Amino acid sequence: MSKKYYIIDFDSTFTQVEALDELARISLQHHPDREAIYKKIEDLTNQAMEGKLSFRESLAGRVKLLEANKEHLKLLVKHLKKLVSPSFARNKQFFKDHADDVLIVSGGFKEFITPVVLPYHIKKENIYANTFTFDSEGRINGYDEANPLSFEGGKVKLLKELQLQGEIHGIGDGYSDFQLKEFGMIRKFYAFTENVSRKSVVEKADYVTPSLDEFLFINNLPSAVSYPKNRIHCVVAGSVAEDAVKLLKKEGFNVKVVDSLDEKLIAKASMLLLGEKTGLSATQLKQAKKLKVIGYIGNGKKHLPLEACTEAGVIVFDNLKKQASVAKRMIRFINNGDSFKSSNFPHLTLPKVENVHRCIHIHSNVPGVMAKVNQVFADHQINIVSQYLMTNEVIGYVIADIRADYQPQLLKALREVPGTISFRVLY
Repeated sequence: MSKKYYIIDFDSTFTQVEALDELARISLQHHPDREAIYKKIEDLTNQAMEGKLSFRESLAGRVKLLEANKEHLKLLVKHLKKLVSPSFARNKQFFKDHADDVLIVSGGFKEFITPVVLPYHIKKENIYANTFTFDSEGRINGYDEANPLSFEGGKVKLLKELQLQGEIHGIGDGYSDFQLKEFGMIRKFYAFTENVSRKSVVEKADYVTPSLDEFLFINNLPSAVSYPKNRIHCVVAGSVAEDAVKLLKKEGFNVKVVDSLDEKLIAKASMLLLGEKTGLSATQLKQAKKLKVIGYIGNGKKHLPLEACTEAGVIVFDNLKKQASVAKRMIRFINNGDSFKSSNFPHLTLPKVENVHRCIHIHSNVPGVMAKVNQVFADHQINIVSQYLMTNEVIGYVIADIRADYQPQLLKALREVPGTISFRVLY
């Protein structure tokens, strides 16, 4: 099997922002024409990322406008450490496990890239970027113009020099990242869209990855989450406040806002957020094979088949006055398994845990099911880190946190326990 390498961009990929744009906001914060200069720098960034301006022209123009020094760089690094892309931050273990395989290749600058990525187990010798030049007083006065990454097509030039032997995958948001595929330097190019989506780049990608979770998932690599959030379909129907919708979008779910529900939408939805008087019938519920949670703006008892939801293992949260609260509870259920303040499930508030997979088992509340669940764990020699059980008259709600080193047969066995309504792995 050939060795695999992962070439990862920095700006708007590893971090949520373009670092030179942020440096400008720090260095020019007291400049009288700062807003006009910010706009010029952002325009130069976008033109290069979209392939409308050569990278070298864009880089030279931005550096000239910065008026920055070493003290500004220190402030920038502190700022960037707080702005690592969420999916990168939660997958720190991937970088540790693949420290020899991950290369940061960026048209940015080592002075701010290196201190941000080193805590993620990226090796210093695997960081490839430009470097600033400074005058005697520590002010940035240019950059190393001999560095291949300062040229148009710099990433292509660099990889030709490195001559990596193996299967190479590239992850980034800009045109310079796509060029690696265009010139045959990498096997696949993944357009990273967690922070920004550039149409000219997305159209040319082998895959569009809204998060690092998605990249790890499609490449069968270990991830901090068992299933990427961008694959979880959340349908919002009826009159729902924008702040509630924004919460769901910010969380990374695949959110679709519609006026009313139809059969296709219901069949795809894992989450439903319904405005007041937008009901869901028992017949529609039967079509919703993937549905896990319903949020209702109003009194769910009046417009939802609550008993049927419980029997189907679908949790319901409702509230008329606090719409954002409904969205937050839906998110906590999907993320953590919390059922607190639900209308139809036993109430559980769960702690967050690290380095385990959280299993959710919902079953009919009949004698013996819990014993069978634990017998499955015993048969597969699973070490249970923590376990929680709550019941109501209809269902039993079990949470089990287990170590990640289990075989897929375990999950199949848990799904086949008699009385099981639904089963899923949270992360």
